Amino acid sequence: MSYRYAVIGAGRQGVAAAYDMAKFGDVEEVILIDANLVVAEAGAKRVNQLLKRQIVTAVQADVSNTSQLLTVLDGITSFVSAVPYSFNLAITEAAIHIGANMCDLGGNTRIVRRQLELDAEAKAAGISIVPDCGMGPGMNISLATYAMSLVDKPREVYIWDGGLPQDPKPPWNYLLTFNIGGLTNEYYGNAHFLRDGKIIEVPCFDGFGELDFPSPLGRLEAFVTSGGLSTAPWTFEGKLERLENKTLRYPGHWAQFRAFAQLGLLELEPIVIDNVKVVPRDVFHALLEPKITQPEIRDIGVIRTKCIGEKDGHRAEAIVELIDYYDKETGFTAMQRLTGWHASIVAILAAHERINHGAIPVELAIPGSVMVEEARRRGFNIKEHVKTVDKRLD
Repeated sequence: MSYRYAVIGAGRQGVAAAYDMAKFGDVEEVILIDANLVVAEAGAKRVNQLLKRQIVTAVQADVSNTSQLLTVLDGITSFVSAVPYSFNLAITEAAIHIGANMCDLGGNTRIVRRQLELDAEAKAAGISIVPDCGMGPGMNISLATYAMSLVDKPREVYIWDGGLPQDPKPPWNYLLTFNIGGLTNEYYGNAHFLRDGKIIEVPCFDGFGELDFPSPLGRLEAFVTSGGLSTAPWTFEGKLERLENKTLRYPGHWAQFRAFAQLGLLELEPIVIDNVKVVPRDVFHALLEPKITQPEIRDIGVIRTKCIGEKDGHRAEAIVELIDYYDKETGFTAMQRLTGWHASIVAILAAHERINHGAIPVELAIPGSVMVEEARRRGFNIKEHVKTVDKRLD
């Protein structure tokens, strides 16, 4: 049996998702939708050339035009929304209306929770809705649930993840691999964690620490950013004692960007300068983006998860780690692969009826073992290790 897939948004992550669908999805057709037809055509051409077959078709459509969107999605089995999160609630309603499975790249937990409120409608339509896929949230949570499955009684879960340049250049030692608005959104506000089994809010840039990774990464900084756990704290409230997620960066990044935040450059409330209203974050974007953007990005994506719990009557620790690199053969960055391919895996599994119907949080949609199996099929190097750390608890 073959399926018709779609990707809304022909940016970096959307093109990567279309490629993965076309390669692994038992596909009849993939349509790549964008408001800019030239961009959609370039993405479709790239995927078709990589796969040496005409399987991806470019389509122009305005995502804010509901009737237009419904028309282009007619007959689609499963699709990925790779557009800004502000569109995703309306796109979810469209998916329910036409009866197509949907997942998205998320980016805003408040909107995700509103999407999940449409669970009954999605079940009635016979489809699966899985918001907040990607690298983080997404693959990081999938690997965490896999780590949880490696012990008998999980109690504490820690996640560290980040996208980094292979060749960091001072003073920034960072390259932008996704929309800058997504970066600053992560650095603003509070994260939701579990402590003593209860949800707490932790400010961004708190919890600074350092971890060691294999060469060429070496020692990295870790600190709190927002949104990386999506709905997982609510899902696991009362089931885990502790759950937290921190972002990884090269040394020096934390101090730089915390200073920018303390200065007020991430604020969204306009200020007046010489009788002109300006939004500090807009100024920050305009100044920073050219400094951390390059035509070619050779990056590293790293995710480490640790689950502490009980196994065979002993206190145990399960560590699952994924490190991925820019791929010379396809030209996809690690961020594209980890983000776009995670979403594509979800879309494909939904098309194959391997995800329950309804609106389901990413941490419950797919068993960690299934995601790890699919990721390894795609060449991701995932290492796992379980060790007992004391005598029997009884």
